[in-house]
Amino acid sequence: MFIAALVRAEIFESSNPATQPNLGKRYQMRKDELSEFENAYTESIKEPEKFWFTAAQEIDWFKTPTKTLDISAAPHGHWFVDGELNTCFNALDRHINAGRGENAALIYDSPVTSTLKTFSFRELRDQVALCAGGLTELGVGRGDRVIIYMPMIPETIIAMLACARIGAIHGVVFGGFASAELAVRIDDARPKAIVSASCGIEVNKVIPYMPLLNDAIEIANHKPSNVIVVQRSELESTLKEGRDLDWNDVLDNATPAECVPLKSTDPLYILYTSGTTGLPKGVVRDNGGHAVALNYSMKAIYNVEAGDVYWAASDVGWVVGHSYIVYGPLLRGCTTVLYEGKPVGTPDAGAFWRVISDHKVKSFFTAPTAFRAIKKEDPDASFIKKYDLSHFELLFLAGERTDPDTLEWAQEKLQRPVIDHWWQTETGWSIAANCAGYGLHPIKPGSPTLPAPGWQIDVLDERSKPLPNGEVGALCGKLPMPPGSMLTLWEAPERFIESYFAEFPGYYKTADAGYLDDEGYVFVMSRTDDIINVAGHRLSTGGMEEVLSSHSDVAECAVIGVSDPLKGQVPVGLLVLKLGVERKHSEIVDECIQLVREKIGPVASFKKAAIVSSLPKTRSGKILRGTMQKIADNEDYKIPATIEDASVLGKIDLAFQGVGLSNSRG
Repeated sequence: MFIAALVRAEIFESSNPATQPNLGKRYQMRKDELSEFENAYTESIKEPEKFWFTAAQEIDWFKTPTKTLDISAAPHGHWFVDGELNTCFNALDRHINAGRGENAALIYDSPVTSTLKTFSFRELRDQVALCAGGLTELGVGRGDRVIIYMPMIPETIIAMLACARIGAIHGVVFGGFASAELAVRIDDARPKAIVSASCGIEVNKVIPYMPLLNDAIEIANHKPSNVIVVQRSELESTLKEGRDLDWNDVLDNATPAECVPLKSTDPLYILYTSGTTGLPKGVVRDNGGHAVALNYSMKAIYNVEAGDVYWAASDVGWVVGHSYIVYGPLLRGCTTVLYEGKPVGTPDAGAFWRVISDHKVKSFFTAPTAFRAIKKEDPDASFIKKYDLSHFELLFLAGERTDPDTLEWAQEKLQRPVIDHWWQTETGWSIAANCAGYGLHPIKPGSPTLPAPGWQIDVLDERSKPLPNGEVGALCGKLPMPPGSMLTLWEAPERFIESYFAEFPGYYKTADAGYLDDEGYVFVMSRTDDIINVAGHRLSTGGMEEVLSSHSDVAECAVIGVSDPLKGQVPVGLLVLKLGVERKHSEIVDECIQLVREKIGPVASFKKAAIVSSLPKTRSGKILRGTMQKIADNEDYKIPATIEDASVLGKIDLAFQGVGLSNSRG
């Protein structure tokens, strides 16, 4: 039993109306809406083929599927196997055919370059068709791979949709990714072409891409035939004769390409999971199930329809960017926002509110780490008052665990529902969510609410036996997985089965630990490898982090388990303070240690914490707990290729030395 988790449920779980934001009647779930959600969820579990066949009617098919689900080829299931469609057609052409061609499809907002540009569905389709034609003339066709190594610019989305249009499989790699790691992905995907840009723009610097890409191609065994380069005015690159082509030249000389009919189970893209070591894990997404699920999710979860403005403040290099900057909003006919900036520093902590105000965003999705950065810089949320947020209705958080303190701060300051939801690169969309399209359930801080339609979540012990409510174990999804989930791992079918289905037969292993409460709410505590063993007691670091986050001076925190000769492991905390806090650090640390002792108990053995200026994170906002653990234990470690700022690790090392860890271990 996970003691910390049970205490955590007691501390943070509450659907008492006093803890709910004052949101007005329009967000409260009526009895008929409750029945609508329950009926939809029940049908999705008991009659999944009927449920998803109905959802598939909202997609345009070249050949309508007659078989909804096939579990003969894989344990997790293949969807709409005899259907044919094109994802790009559904994202662009069908909206033009329906008379919405002049509606805004894409808003590009770049504070780092002072650029604002809007594309209608027709304008975006025309650019995509030209790019698709250019790729075709370079010999790229159905099933060929194209690596896209790009910053947050419209050409990135155009290249992705162009691949989808002709049946090529795109593999987006985060712009600025290290050469050695990029080379591994080039060798794994073996792309016929690469699409890149001359540079990326950060707050105060320009990052040249072509030297990184050239080095990666030099390292890789596989050599692409061509590289298409978007030359940005901030830095133009020298192109390699015979290999490199200017983006504008390719499109200027291209003949627009039409959409190619594809099988539902044909791959749409490969997305390599962040922070991988050794051989990359390339998650493959299909066309049919992906289109059906994302189109469904836009209304069911985010409560947006065609014509609404939806913004996911992520990066196209991550799954959030794939699902909810590019494909989800465009499939639904929404306007999507592509933001090349930061939550703070472009120019201030009001950046998000400015974008929401300027573009009349209805539904907004970002990571908790972004809100913690805003809360740290502007704890009183003074910038909110400067902007008109009257069109803004819903805030969604995902990408990492949302601590209750951040959720409650956002709810208090925004007076809008703040909805935590849980999903993964492998699933492509929500495993658990508060489905706003059906009316909101009461919000419980610390929980992403209920399993989403299509997902039956059980909590299993190490023998694959279900655990009672309130007890923490492995969160697993009963098979089949719903549409939109991964098709396989790229050219690694055995690894696919071993990684996700072998340990818990009949289930998808999420590799997250958590529990269900008596109302069926899901609580995700941490990754299963973030559970630490303290003198025989298995404790969740997530539970401790949420206690620490409740301290009034703490903006964000991380807890890791470090080796201990007596107890096996003991927890150590790292604390980032809110801007303007000037109290003695020793006093704050003592209070945090006492807080964990009071809320979780002496069994946690939480006796060490250090205050740091920032935590090491990936570019997608995930805290690098594994790397910090190696530093604390004075072990060799590799700087992750996805790290946002490698210099932070040196400061973390010094902080650990200050509490007797790292090379100060006795």
